[in-house]
Amino acid sequence: MSADTPEPPDDTAAFDAYRGDLERVERRIAREIEPGGRGVVVAILVFVLLASFILPHTGDVRGWDLLFGSEDATVADVTLPMRVFGWLALVFGVGFSMLALMTRRWAVAWVALAGSATASVLGLLAVWSRQTAPAGQPGPAVGLLIAWFVLIALTFHWARVVWSRTVVQLAAEQDRRRAVGEQQAKKLLDDTPPPDDPGSPGRPDDPAP
Repeated sequence: MSADTPEPPDDTAAFDAYRGDLERVERRIAREIEPGGRGVVVAILVFVLLASFILPHTGDVRGWDLLFGSEDATVADVTLPMRVFGWLALVFGVGFSMLALMTRRWAVAWVALAGSATASVLGLLAVWSRQTAPAGQPGPAVGLLIAWFVLIALTFHWARVVWSRTVVQLAAEQDRRRAVGEQQAKKLLDDTPPPDDPGSPGRPDDPAP
């Protein structure tokens, strides 16, 4: 090959930069969520859940009374499942849900999902504990029922948000693997020596018939 013949472009460096961009995008997608329209729904549910604490949860006992163990809660013989449900609803249903919406972190959304799901189960126990309360004690009130239904809805929406993020991450990872495979196949073809040319110098002549 003469000195004036241009060398074929080396795509290795360009592909390495491209692969680095793909990996950075994949890491960013792995850490973040994109709730879209569900973010508005979650924000409304969080507001409703927060408002449910000023409503009666059993008799005249409001949600705030459950959290701080007021005298009314003691008189109404509030059970442990109701207290635990109230704190889980406040910490995960309100706190971590708002934190996940503000930070858009996938790990925080997972915590909000797990906590909301756990609180939903305890909400069932809280309602059941008031339905089976001793005679003369009040049953479940509107605030408790609203909080329980809202947590079930939050669990559903957070599950959809987390699952959607997982699908996008898997698609990005598949694209990166396909690009790496194509580059490796191309490099393998470039490294394969061409077949010998019968007329090239240095090839022994075929024996005469």
